[in-house]
Amino acid sequence: MSNLSVLMPMAPAFNAGFALSLSLIMALGAQNAHVIRMGLQGQHVLLTVAVCVVSDVLLIAIGVFGLAQLGGLSPVLKTGLVLGGIVFLVVYGRQAFMRFWAGQATVNALNLGASVGAMSRAQATLAALAFAWLNPHAWLDTAVLIGSASLAWGQPGHAAFGAGAATGSAVWFALLGVSVFWLGQRLNSPAIWRALDGLVALMMWGTAAVLAWGLIHGPA
Repeated sequence: MSNLSVLMPMAPAFNAGFALSLSLIMALGAQNAHVIRMGLQGQHVLLTVAVCVVSDVLLIAIGVFGLAQLGGLSPVLKTGLVLGGIVFLVVYGRQAFMRFWAGQATVNALNLGASVGAMSRAQATLAALAFAWLNPHAWLDTAVLIGSASLAWGQPGHAAFGAGAATGSAVWFALLGVSVFWLGQRLNSPAIWRALDGLVALMMWGTAAVLAWGLIHGPA
């Protein structure tokens, strides 16, 4: 019972981190496009997914625990970082909503069916690492934005938030890998990604509202 009493207050932070991570990573960016492209061509899908998950978990840890230490030095800095995260979420959410509203075929624009050429395991690993660590958007989403958002939950809530975010990343890439394997070319459907854009917009705006509520009323 004592263990449950300790874990229960952490559940909202974990869930918030899970939702934020999913909303950020579900947007069709370079990393997701690479995973899908590798899957469509049947090249090292599990390896690519594993590298993406491990990289995301490390980036999230850098953001959550690194920025948490910075935020602890100054309430003003903490508030500023959280406000910045809210602004990013609102803007990103609007971009996703506009794609949903306009029905833009982002899948075709990214040319997911383009050949990447035959790769060895080492080449596939390096390619996945490059999309994770050399991609500014990956750093912004995982290390900066998730790290900033974790500050709203205080300590030790920020750790639960980070664990939720890491779990969200692992779940998404696992589902994406399975989906590519089973659905194949049908995953190129603009209708699927348009629906995801709508869901991403709602999740991002919802997370921004939760963060704003936390700034006003304190951590949940």
